[in-house]
Amino acid sequence: MEIKIRKYQNEDCTIILDIINDQILNGTALYDYFPRTLEQQLQIFDDKIKKGFPVIVATLNNEVVGFGYYSEFRFREAYKFTVEHSVYANKNAIGKGIGHTLLSKLIELAKEQGLHTMIGVIDSENVNSIDFHKKYGFEQVGFIKESGYKFNRWLHSVIVQKML
Repeated sequence: MEIKIRKYQNEDCTIILDIINDQILNGTALYDYFPRTLEQQLQIFDDKIKKGFPVIVATLNNEVVGFGYYSEFRFREAYKFTVEHSVYANKNAIGKGIGHTLLSKLIELAKEQGLHTMIGVIDSENVNSIDFHKKYGFEQVGFIKESGYKFNRWLHSVIVQKML
């Protein structure tokens, strides 16, 4: 069972949407309240790709089991060398190296694009993701109290950063 990474294709979006909407409805990895539609997700990815940012998928046995991307961190010109990334795996594929393979490829692509630093914003309850990022050289550089409200409680954001 080899994990393969390839560029995202529109046909992947239905499976990706299942991963995203599961997190929206049941987790705190995304601070959205309502499930996304296929049209919304296609537009989100299309916007990233048009701006020159990668959207990649991980496949296992030719099935999409995860995805990742990065895009602008903020919209001011001086931030153009800083990107914020996201990596997601199907909940049934966690622990199989999907996240590792995706994050490693995103870091490689960011270096190839001449970027300077990569940011991640992680819900503070997601200790596994925080620890995962630390294994890849990310440092915790910030903590924003009560930055989101979901599931009838305030959530805090941890900011991690990797210098490329």
